[in-house]
Amino acid sequence: MAFRFLLLCFFCQSALADLDCEVALNFGLVVNQQQIRVIDDSRTVYQINGDSQLIVGGNWIELSDPQQQQNLAELANGLHLVVPKMILLANEGVELAVDTVEHVYSGLMGKDHKSQEKLQASLERVQKSVREKFIHANDTYYMGPGRLENVDDFVDRELEEQIEQVMSTSVGGILSAIGGLVASEQTTEQKVDELAQKLEDVGAAIEQNVAPKAQSLKQKAEWFCQKFKALDKVEENLRASVPELKPYDILDTGAEH
Repeated sequence: MAFRFLLLCFFCQSALADLDCEVALNFGLVVNQQQIRVIDDSRTVYQINGDSQLIVGGNWIELSDPQQQQNLAELANGLHLVVPKMILLANEGVELAVDTVEHVYSGLMGKDHKSQEKLQASLERVQKSVREKFIHANDTYYMGPGRLENVDDFVDRELEEQIEQVMSTSVGGILSAIGGLVASEQTTEQKVDELAQKLEDVGAAIEQNVAPKAQSLKQKAEWFCQKFKALDKVEENLRASVPELKPYDILDTGAEH
């Protein structure tokens, strides 16, 4: 029962699993202090300078309606607020996941296990991929298009495959160690007792060190979820009144439905 619970912790952090929030970016976003650029295949399709100037396809769009101006300002200010924080949250989330896997694996298998290097290499690939999707350089922030489902899934389908490889490596090593119980010179009962103690130690460490961070991460993600939903509604109002923006639906949270 304890081992089964541990495997469940590998694949979903229980403190985060009940958060259900679907957010998708249909375009890339580049945000700095002066402007927001909406990117499609490395091409800027429209941008907002400050919180009042809208340029679509290289053409300045004059907004004479006060409601349009208000919606544009709300969208710009909201993206200026959430995008930098979202990038920090994404990196914080993947670091927590990596730390958890490393902690559990080393707690059960030890630092010198032969598959430790393979596990570490896989984890580094995951971190590198997240850094490439969520970029922070000087005062510029970039988020690539894709789904941002749940607090532990700030990466798209391509990255999920890498994370699954990490899990297969770590779980496979643990199962191999358990399989070795039969061939060991120690009695099966002694080895099982040792493994049970390791499981208890790792579980206690996770409860003390990981669970508070995971709970904090979940609370931040809930805040972002509500912000994105509110911004999605603002964006839909703006697109409905500005024909030039109709082809460009940046945020998709289902709020417009």
